[in-house]
Amino acid sequence: MSLLSAHDIEKSYGAHRVLAGVTATISPGERVGVVGNNGSGKSTLVRVLARVDAPDVGVVMQRRGSRIGYLPQLPELDESLTALEAASRGLERWQTVRHEHELVSRRLDAEGAQLGAEARQQLLDRQAELAQQIELMGGWDQEHRANAILQQLHVYDVNARVGTMSGGERRRVALSALLVSEPDLLILDEPTNHLDTDSIDWLEQYLEDSFKGALLVITHDRYFLDRVVQRTWELNTGEVQSYQGGWEAYLTAKAEREALEARTESNRQNFLRTELEWLRRQPKARGTKQKARISRAEDAIGTAAPKMARAVQLEVGSSRQGSEVLVLEGLSVQRGERTLIRNLDLIVTPGQRIGVLGPNGSGKTSLFQTITQQVPPSAGVARLGKNTRIGYFAQTRTELDEALSVAENVAGKRTMLTLAGREISIYSYLERFLFRGEEIRKKVGVLSGGERARVALAKLLLSPANLLLLDEPTNDLDITTMGSLEEMLCEFRGSVMVVSHDRYFLDRVATSILAFEGDAKVGHYEGDYTSYSRLRAERARLAAGAARAEPAPAAPAPAEPAAARARPAKLSYKEARELAEIEQTILNAEAEVTRLEQELSDPGLYRRDAARAGQLNVELSAARERVSQLMDRWQELESKREAFEASR
Repeated sequence: MSLLSAHDIEKSYGAHRVLAGVTATISPGERVGVVGNNGSGKSTLVRVLARVDAPDVGVVMQRRGSRIGYLPQLPELDESLTALEAASRGLERWQTVRHEHELVSRRLDAEGAQLGAEARQQLLDRQAELAQQIELMGGWDQEHRANAILQQLHVYDVNARVGTMSGGERRRVALSALLVSEPDLLILDEPTNHLDTDSIDWLEQYLEDSFKGALLVITHDRYFLDRVVQRTWELNTGEVQSYQGGWEAYLTAKAEREALEARTESNRQNFLRTELEWLRRQPKARGTKQKARISRAEDAIGTAAPKMARAVQLEVGSSRQGSEVLVLEGLSVQRGERTLIRNLDLIVTPGQRIGVLGPNGSGKTSLFQTITQQVPPSAGVARLGKNTRIGYFAQTRTELDEALSVAENVAGKRTMLTLAGREISIYSYLERFLFRGEEIRKKVGVLSGGERARVALAKLLLSPANLLLLDEPTNDLDITTMGSLEEMLCEFRGSVMVVSHDRYFLDRVATSILAFEGDAKVGHYEGDYTSYSRLRAERARLAAGAARAEPAPAAPAPAEPAAARARPAKLSYKEARELAEIEQTILNAEAEVTRLEQELSDPGLYRRDAARAGQLNVELSAARERVSQLMDRWQELESKREAFEASR
């Protein structure tokens, strides 16, 4: 029996029909992902299924006694509560049952001896029933779970008031409350927005291993879809097409379906051409067989062609780059008393695409603001190349004026634009970003997050640039638009620095990763996100192994005579020879590191030979470790030599 079912659901807003006869079911424990372009009706569909909105036509049926938990894109929370209090609201059902169990237990203790046998047995039965419910809801000690889940979602100040929090923090608190409540069906609208990669990894693991209910999730995170969902719903032109499996299986099945539709349409067109030629050749008086053939032709004419999905067409004008694009030397950045970046050295080269990763609030946006001279560095320099022209895409979309229309934000009063040396009308240009007709006159203030992102991209890509700084460009974009953005960035001749928590996006785009690793430390690693993730996991494994293998402190050595302590040992013949040769060995090792870095910086390597790129990353890690070991050995030998010379 299904947990939730919808039959012939229709929903319209004015003359716009968003849902057109949707029929779908969700079974207990099933995991379903929802994909579709911005404006296709995904959020409308889940609001109807969550019983938040009523359909205009059709019916939604929910299994009796089941509970639905729903996370909208803009959750409403009591602003007077602390984060922990708000998250603990998810325990209300557990708290109610436990409170009743305590009341029954106290009554048995106080009055049990005076009660009649039947009344006492009723209380004992009720006590046992409540205890069983508590066990089914996770046990007797549940209050720590709210705090633990908040920490995993990086809400560290659990005593902060909700009213003081950012929109992203509020979403994480609301998500925590839902996870704590453990509903029978969890409906999530873009849960990975405002989560960093570590939090997304944790959420995926939690949904796989700990959450036992059914899941319906809207997300543009393609790795999330592949790891978590068992079935994918595609919403297009108000209808749902269901596919088994996650993102990869959905793409495969969709390609097969569209190929079949294309063949069917090609056959239909060939049939129409043949029949039309026959009709033109025949006399007016026709027999029964001729009439049947005419009827088949008319049916073919009346059959609609497959509906083609609209896709954003992205193109950016680039300007000539010099050999030096951007140089960061000893860069440190502070906000108030907090140091976000300490002593960062980075050289951005032509064609390089750097993915920027780190927890929320770690300093990624501040780095971009320092590069664009909005925030001064506390130490060091951020130097642009002579020919560097920056295109900056702000996370907050502050470059948009909400009181102006789409067209006015992008082009001002102009009706003709210049793009990559060609003249193009504002109407044709905005049609590439899926704005047509009256849509270009809409005020930006009434647009959805995805529509605002498309306006910001349209404005950014008009200006020639050879260094793009993109701060969370994938937030609110649908998967189709993200694919267009990925393709554009891979073909872009300039350099790119992009902040994103979308792992699939970074694997397709990034040639290296700039990672904010805590304590104001920022590391630069060649390769895509998967290469960086493997390297980080290996480092964590080695560190854990070293900690386990660390020997116990040795017993104090017997005190040496003062004369023995006073005279450092001389280098042995073998050590002296090693010291004489080690500098050249270090130079050779550093040259190998440089060679590997140059090969990995080739933007086309990851498309041509991903396996080779992975092997090169392993070799680069080993080469860097070799340089580090040689430097440590040189310092050890040089210190020994200097100590002996000083004692003579």
